[in-house]
Amino acid sequence: MDFSFLDKYFPYFLSGTGITIMISVVTVILGTGIGLLMALLKLSKKKPLNVLANVYIEVLRGTPMLLQIMIGFLLLQGFFPSKDLEVGVLTVDLGRLLPGMIVLSLNSGAYVAEIIRGGILAVNNGQTEASYSLGLRPAQTMRYVILPQALRNILPPLGNEFITLIKDSSLLTAIGINELMGAAQIVISNSYVPLEPYFIAAAVYFSMTFATSRLLNRWEKRLGKGYQG
Repeated sequence: MDFSFLDKYFPYFLSGTGITIMISVVTVILGTGIGLLMALLKLSKKKPLNVLANVYIEVLRGTPMLLQIMIGFLLLQGFFPSKDLEVGVLTVDLGRLLPGMIVLSLNSGAYVAEIIRGGILAVNNGQTEASYSLGLRPAQTMRYVILPQALRNILPPLGNEFITLIKDSSLLTAIGINELMGAAQIVISNSYVPLEPYFIAAAVYFSMTFATSRLLNRWEKRLGKGYQG
């Protein structure tokens, strides 16, 4: 194994990591918002809204993400001008990055919707009845009573979804996004070292997912203690 290329190409991995983190954070925020909306629509008693949410969730969960990225990019690229964003030594085309993040967010939203819906349904129905008896409206009950309690059930799988997004961001290399995986491919093409850059990328992905997992576990324990207290 020869890792001497790191002396010259380490900034590529550093920049690629920064782009991967940016994609993951933006995507999880947008995906959570979309997922919350779709979960509420699926729980709605209005059939058209329920059907819309079901179709969205089933289609996005039932087709490959890579295929969604390719289709979404071709459909959305005309709405975003090609403009370079420099992140360290790497350059990212916003005309490719933004459609890619939108597709990742839409895909994540389908999974988050089911996570949130399951968390809401796990809250005892008595909480809703008690809220109504106190004069709270349905929207207030959901916001102030149900969702805070559902958070305990939602957090672990939501954390797993964030970890999945960190790894799935590598699929954006298919549309020319130079995130961590793309950075490794650039290093390979420039250094003529075919294997070792992939090991570096794998180590960085693992470090990010492992650190995220530990932080989420701590947050979950702290949240549990707060409810126990």
